[in-house]
Amino acid sequence: MTKIIKWLRKHYSKIISSIAFYPAIIAVSFLLISIIMLKIDFSEAGKSFKQQLSWLSLKDASTARSILTTIAGGIISLTVFSFSMVMIILNQAASQMSNRILNSMIENRFQQIILGTYIGTIVYALFLLSTIRDISTGIYVPAISIYTLILLTIVDIFLFIYFLDYVTQTVKFETVIKRIQTQTLKAMEQQFCTDTPATFELAQLFIKLPADESGYFQGFDQPRLLDLLTAHQLEIVFLHAKGTYLIKGAALAQVYGTTAIPEKLSKELYLCIDFYSGQPIERNPEYGFRQLSEVAIKALSPGINDPATAVLSIHALTDLFAYRLNHCLPRLINDDQGKRRISQKIAEFDALFEDCIFPIWQYGKDDRYIHQGLQQMLEQLRCVPGRHQQADVFQALERRMQTGPKASGGT
Repeated sequence: MTKIIKWLRKHYSKIISSIAFYPAIIAVSFLLISIIMLKIDFSEAGKSFKQQLSWLSLKDASTARSILTTIAGGIISLTVFSFSMVMIILNQAASQMSNRILNSMIENRFQQIILGTYIGTIVYALFLLSTIRDISTGIYVPAISIYTLILLTIVDIFLFIYFLDYVTQTVKFETVIKRIQTQTLKAMEQQFCTDTPATFELAQLFIKLPADESGYFQGFDQPRLLDLLTAHQLEIVFLHAKGTYLIKGAALAQVYGTTAIPEKLSKELYLCIDFYSGQPIERNPEYGFRQLSEVAIKALSPGINDPATAVLSIHALTDLFAYRLNHCLPRLINDDQGKRRISQKIAEFDALFEDCIFPIWQYGKDDRYIHQGLQQMLEQLRCVPGRHQQADVFQALERRMQTGPKASGGT
């Protein structure tokens, strides 16, 4: 059971962010709706209702079939066209921005709902098509369900018109950058706390916990790990920050306690720790910083040469770094009794800033827009109150900007 929970936790982000997740749920919902509508159609109340309103009675089964096949064929065409547009947008985003941002575009809920509505309408129409019977009275032709389908088709057409406008907006660089910025800030607000220094003493070291597989360390199941450590009176210290790539056997963590740690318990600890690829921002907000940095670097490449997009990324990073100045993941995590159980390694502000901003300067140091954007970033970050107000990394960037090539204009 524990292994199943870990598998679900490991693949949860991939499942819910899949472009087929919401369409599959909506298609099943439409199938259930079609069954309910048929129940209404074939009920005594439904028959009586159709007899009172003659225009609701479709006595010709061939006409009903024609309506259903026409609608199904038309919506299939809309679906194919819409999916093609989404694929074109994803390809454009990957080539002009970064492969890492594709997840934030694929998991866009609105476009998934639109595609799901199309697929659901097709399922609805095909299911109705299989229920039509050639009966002279026409009372077993599901007229109410068919007219409901016609209304759904009209709604689909208007959704398609709006979808065209929506897709053209989502492909804009500023929209993508804003989405990543919003996701990252939301994740930080949910996970980060006020940055405070951590000093503590540990009990006798009993075991070193190596990585049991190669991959990216994506964190741990905090509630389950806390319960496990509390039950056995243990403390664990993770030696690497989230997002670090580790090979199998590399030092992952150290476990401290007052009693010997059996092998079975070590296996249970591994089940609480996640290793998998990808950059889910909701699991690690620092991925959002790096994705925005990649967008800026890609925009400054000779093949694209779009410094304005790089400046948009710098502005988004400025907002995120302003929050990150005084907030980070909790370095120490306590149990319900307030006793320390988990210590995690946190990427320091200076290191994160250097990894994200210095490459942008390296690629765009000859561009006036980049020079001005970075200068404005430093001026605004210095106005943020907190103990990092005079971060050494700011001075290091300023020295590079002063000693580097003089920015004479946009590239």
